[in-house]
Amino acid sequence: MKDVYPTPKDLYDYEYYMKSRPHVVILGAGASCAAIPNGDKNGRKISAMNGFIEKLGLTDILEKININTSSGNLEDIYMELDERSKTEPNCMDVKHELEEVIHDYMTSFKLPESPTVYDYLIMGLTSKDLIATFNWDPLLVQAYARAMAYTTNLPQLAFLHGNVAVGCCLEDNVMGNVGMPCRCGNPLAPTKLLFPIKNKDYASDISISKSWKSLNNALEVAYMVTIFGYSAPKSDVEAIAMLKKAWGAAEERKYEEIEIVDLRDEYEVIESWEDFIHTHHYSYHNSFFTTTIGRCPRRSCEATFDRLMSDQWLEPDKGFKSNMDFSDIDKLTCDLIIDEERKKGTNQLLLDPYV
Repeated sequence: MKDVYPTPKDLYDYEYYMKSRPHVVILGAGASCAAIPNGDKNGRKISAMNGFIEKLGLTDILEKININTSSGNLEDIYMELDERSKTEPNCMDVKHELEEVIHDYMTSFKLPESPTVYDYLIMGLTSKDLIATFNWDPLLVQAYARAMAYTTNLPQLAFLHGNVAVGCCLEDNVMGNVGMPCRCGNPLAPTKLLFPIKNKDYASDISISKSWKSLNNALEVAYMVTIFGYSAPKSDVEAIAMLKKAWGAAEERKYEEIEIVDLRDEYEVIESWEDFIHTHHYSYHNSFFTTTIGRCPRRSCEATFDRLMSDQWLEPDKGFKSNMDFSDIDKLTCDLIIDEERKKGTNQLLLDPYV
């Protein structure tokens, strides 16, 4: 039987397909902490779940009842409140009071004037990509608004547990910034926040359901996945199961790459995500700036294909630097954005300046 070899067109089409696949980023509380390590515009620091109650000064609220758990983690405390509120009205009152305080606390955050990790992240991706966040704070939405000054070719956003900055209109099935007018004339109402309970309802709220659908669709065809500051807590068992179902079996992901940005020990981090990783197809980072998005902004999938499939060396020092201002980011991404606009609607490969 005569051997059949791929034609140059076959090879080109395969390269174009791989580079056009999405890069999916999943954000946890650690990402927001990394975005404002020195505090927000007013110096307020965001807190991860562990120690959240004490840092927010919410002990007075909890003193109204006897909490059984000795944990200082909001997830453990809230899960206990949720369980007990089914039979204890005073626990229900404390739970609602806690929710209101947390919502107000999250709403108050404002990005500092200088670029943050979220600004780099959004400017480092394009509309084929998706950022899915478990965080309630408005920082990612604010960074997205700032990026609109430079380009509209920006990643899709999905809010898996709701977000204080996102509103929706149930009548018209429209999502946007909370308070902004819908096409029907009514302001977009605040979306529901999903608090840390064991059995979360991801289906009944339209905005949360749409976010999960977007993430599932993107994960199924993703070339790269970056997990940033998300520790997969025990209250998110169902969420992890949904992510795994969309990603599929790790042994069938032999061409895809996973990057994990975390401050925990590498062995612990990799162990927690081993069901998603195909053999050695992962990298561990303790800084955003060493990831492919950080080093090869707006061309992360292109650079990964060129490095792994075309055996080309990358130049790692052409990407984002932590001390950049917005004019530096604009200068770095300007030619890339122009190239994207020029090739929009064609099947031409995008410029990859990182090889």
